[in-house]
Amino acid sequence: MSTPTGWWWRATDASGAEVAGEEHPEFPTRGDAESWLGEAWEELAEAGADAVTLLEGDREVYGPMSLRPE
Repeated sequence: MSTPTGWWWRATDASGAEVAGEEHPEFPTRGDAESWLGEAWEELAEAGADAVTLLEGDREVYGPMSLRPE
């Protein structure tokens, strides 16, 4: 898989490994990526993701951010 050039989320499990089988939708803006996460975070958590990191291309913007309730 090639690294996206736009905004995207990397989902990781509790060990920090990337969640296998999860597609990485790419977004044209940060706002679009953040809106998508607001709708998809529960699905990601159910698929085994414990945290997500926002990236622009290969640059980490912020994260990891937990998907689990406190």
